Amino acid sequence: MLNKILYADSGADNAQDMLKILLELPATQNSQVSVLRVISPKTTEEESVAKEQAQAKIEKLITKLGIGSEKITSRIEEGEAKTTVLKVAREIDASLIIMGSRGLGKLQSILSNSVSQYVFQLTERSMLLVKDDIYVKKLKRVMVAIDKSPAASYALDVALSMLQGYKDAEILLTRVNPDLDPNLALSKEDMENNPILAPAIAKIKRAGLDYQCLVTGGRPSQKICSLAEARNIDLLVIGSPERRPSIAKSLPDIERLLGSSLSDYIRIKAPCPVLLARREEV
Repeated sequence: MLNKILYADSGADNAQDMLKILLELPATQNSQVSVLRVISPKTTEEESVAKEQAQAKIEKLITKLGIGSEKITSRIEEGEAKTTVLKVAREIDASLIIMGSRGLGKLQSILSNSVSQYVFQLTERSMLLVKDDIYVKKLKRVMVAIDKSPAASYALDVALSMLQGYKDAEILLTRVNPDLDPNLALSKEDMENNPILAPAIAKIKRAGLDYQCLVTGGRPSQKICSLAEARNIDLLVIGSPERRPSIAKSLPDIERLLGSSLSDYIRIKAPCPVLLARREEV
């Protein structure tokens, strides 16, 4: 599931560190990585200088990553960053886009011309977003938000694929049911017998990974973020379905742009990197 990774490099240290951590996992040892830097249109002379500077930054990043040249491709594209990332992702058929993010919410994203928000809005591919103000750590605690949707099931599949062969991480399966009392204390047995979590637990056991379960009440988006902070989570994985009809896929979805969907709230508020798992529609 992570065979082709597009890293849109803005120079953000956090995002670079997250890419390095991801590429150290057993599951990504055969992944192909494309590092993209986008430069603004310039005169011929200025363009030459800009391309040289961009290539130097990519080479510095490749050295930092410490991976073989056969696994990585550098791309320098001229144009607007947000549309160029989408174009390149389609061209290379990326299975995952990794980007830095300022974590802007609501109208701020629109008014500041946020690249990550625009790409999140319009891409049909999974994204790993790393906010500028968080501390990136090796993967020890990975939270996967579970409900009864196909998107949540796919998010777990992505997490299990990513952690395949990696024994240092524990998965925290989290089910937030708005109908439950947030203060209700459930036993481990009750949580593991939860009809939503039981199929997910079976998948994890087949993968041979360690796990914990957490079932609680509250508003899912806010509760997931607060639990991620309380449990010191290193990576949060959630399903982020593509909800718009095909005819509208080139148009912004104002609900998402204003930050009212669960995945957009978590993208903005989560205290750790967020992998928004999205299955491409065929």
